[in-house]
Amino acid sequence: MIVTLVLLLGAVLILGGLGSCRRSSRVSPSAEPAERPDKIIIYFIPKNLGNPYFDAVSRGFYNAITQLGAENFQYLYKGPDTAEAASQIPYIEEALQNRADAVFIAANSNDALNDIFDRARRQGTRIYIINQDIPGSESHRDAAIMPVNFDTIGNSLMDQFGKIMNYEGQFAILSATDDAPDQNTWIDLIKQELADNPLYRRMKLIKVVYGDDQPEKSAAEAEALLARYGDLKGMIVPTAVGLPAAAAVIREKGLSGKIKITGLGLPSGMAEFLADGTCEGFQLWNPPYEGLVAVYLVWAEKRAGFIPAPGAVFSAGKLGEYTILPNGQILTLQTPMVYDGSNIGEYAAQF
Repeated sequence: MIVTLVLLLGAVLILGGLGSCRRSSRVSPSAEPAERPDKIIIYFIPKNLGNPYFDAVSRGFYNAITQLGAENFQYLYKGPDTAEAASQIPYIEEALQNRADAVFIAANSNDALNDIFDRARRQGTRIYIINQDIPGSESHRDAAIMPVNFDTIGNSLMDQFGKIMNYEGQFAILSATDDAPDQNTWIDLIKQELADNPLYRRMKLIKVVYGDDQPEKSAAEAEALLARYGDLKGMIVPTAVGLPAAAAVIREKGLSGKIKITGLGLPSGMAEFLADGTCEGFQLWNPPYEGLVAVYLVWAEKRAGFIPAPGAVFSAGKLGEYTILPNGQILTLQTPMVYDGSNIGEYAAQF
């Protein structure tokens, strides 16, 4: 039976008190020294280090490990400096050399890592994709921990934006890249809502532009929208890089409160724009929850005999129970979280 422990999600984590848990490393990977054989060895390999989003995911790993007992784990947060297709291979190799129980990886390629994933699983190391999946290569991983049900993002953003806009006015979308599959799906859902839902009959999407998930280009695209469309009343920015960049432009132009803006963003990056009235609210999932679910998944396997198969259910402590879906995915949240003046202080301190 899985022992459910209370997760103090808001507590400040002191990394130095985690015993065998390892901090992130940019140096060339090398095997960690062997520790007690009964420790659960977990690797988290992000797309690249230095990314505050993945630091937030790692905080969830630390939080769960603290609650379950740091003496039970050896946790290593390691990865490459650049998000290239094969750049994560040396870190997976290290995990195999260290006989890791599980590797959680935000893969930089949908298929370039399949061979080493297969080798890891033959060795007995679980391969879990985290924060995404690897479409077309699902048979090479054990499961995928998803941050949210992505099918709900477009409708949820439009629902919030409609209220902010008082259901009228012209608006634009500032997205990531023009071939980003998730963002493009959300944009299609927004267009469908505009066409089908009479609530939005006085709203009009006039332009979709792309900032390539770069702050400078996102800011430039926001400036161009404001210059070109004099009747523009708002922007939806479904990217955590583009949202603060666009909000900064709106503020610099003296248009806070006049040009409405929402999208997907990190609370730490958007707190100042909520404080000065540039943004009334935005959305995202909860990155630390992904790490929490990850640790409880491995804990269930190693301490309660849980087998990660479609339909299987495990407990993630205070977050409740999670079911592995038929496609092998685990949805951390069903819908995105809304961040506004009522909760921004709490979450901006976390990620």
